[in-house]
Amino acid sequence: MAKYSDDLKIKVVKEYQDGNLGTRALAKKHGISKSEVGRWIQIHERFGVDGLRNQQHKQTYSVQFKLDVLSFIEKTGSSEMETAFQFGMKNPGLITSWKRAYREDGFEDLLKGKGRPPMSDTSKNRTNKNKNINDKEKTKEQQLERENELLRLEVEYLKKLRAFQIDPEGYLEEHKQRYHSNSKKNSN
Repeated sequence: MAKYSDDLKIKVVKEYQDGNLGTRALAKKHGISKSEVGRWIQIHERFGVDGLRNQQHKQTYSVQFKLDVLSFIEKTGSSEMETAFQFGMKNPGLITSWKRAYREDGFEDLLKGKGRPPMSDTSKNRTNKNKNINDKEKTKEQQLERENELLRLEVEYLKKLRAFQIDPEGYLEEHKQRYHSNSKKNSN
């Protein structure tokens, strides 16, 4: 997906609000897809101009939040856009990537962070090489710990999914406050 400037997004939405052109005509005029124009309009209606701005600091979401979002989609059949709005997210494209990652590699991909790990200086690298010799003996134990952690996450996910399936409205109402407070903490 191409990145568009904040100014273009705001300009297109303003033109739409002026009522002279529809989404199809605006898309053709600016050389973008009709669905992109529609998405910008919906985001503007929901979050205002700030929703259209590219975020300088990307928000991170917990694995549990991602799993809750995916279980909501599975249970309700909602679109990524509807789900993003339900959970107060400005970028429904994230949900698409979470779905793909979960489908391809399960929990493992949802646990991974974005980007490459930070670089360390050469002295750290030397000490790490010495540790690696001892770590080879621990790899079986580490693998079992990792597997244990993944199984714990899966059990937790299934519990939450079951609670959601029994009472979707009650579950969302109970957890809505937590999601909004977590998202405010992460954005600071």
